[in-house]
Amino acid sequence: MTLLTPYPEGGVTEDGFLGGRLRLRQPAEGYRAAIDPVLLAAAVPATAGQRVADLGCGVATAGLCLMARVSGLAVTGLELQPALATLAEENAALNARLNDGGARLRVLQGDVASPPPELAAEGTDRGGFDHVMLNPPYLEPGAVRLPEQPLRRIAMVEGPATLGTWLACALGLLAPRGSLTVIHRADRIERLLSLLAPHCGDIAIFPIWPRRGEAAKRILLQARKGHGGAPRLLAGLVLHDSEGAYTAEAQAVLRDAQGLLWQG
Repeated sequence: MTLLTPYPEGGVTEDGFLGGRLRLRQPAEGYRAAIDPVLLAAAVPATAGQRVADLGCGVATAGLCLMARVSGLAVTGLELQPALATLAEENAALNARLNDGGARLRVLQGDVASPPPELAAEGTDRGGFDHVMLNPPYLEPGAVRLPEQPLRRIAMVEGPATLGTWLACALGLLAPRGSLTVIHRADRIERLLSLLAPHCGDIAIFPIWPRRGEAAKRILLQARKGHGGAPRLLAGLVLHDSEGAYTAEAQAVLRDAQGLLWQG
């Protein structure tokens, strides 16, 4: 895997998230955070005082969105690309007010295939992290035309670290009964279940519907390490109404920083 320069050559923009509650610096070209990390953060059942790992944290969008909703968290992000890790650290400082109440965001640069020892050490005294969230590359190599922009290609297309590698890293960091939350393509459900079912239970699948009556393209999947229980298919979230505007339920998550409801 080729690592890019420590800072994006195309420059950065500063953008608002959660209705302006967050200001995030991100590359002007290539990989840019959209709604997926916001939805991911909204699904994590964290409470004050817990520890959360964010694998492939990018510019720390999911971590900071989660901290905006839940106070007193310790979030540790792992990011392969130095350019994005640098921006994640800048974003932590830019939104330092979220540290009120003891919250903190730490960013480590490294690979999920061989994570740095500091990552595991963050949760050692509790037997692991309470929660791990991840937004791994969605596309399998060879099945798509590769994006030309390097940051976008690395973020979107699986490299040597496959989906199985990402999930194995997450499971290895989790404390017993800790939660794993992943956002991915809906057509990868079978693969996700085959990788997680031997190690997890209480698996919940939460579809993200583009519009009512349309097939889901994204899902959120949540599981408990070492926990029993059959998989559940939940009602999910409809993003847009018939006019193309966000539904009230979507706005509550994307603009008002509310969590997603996971009842069956």
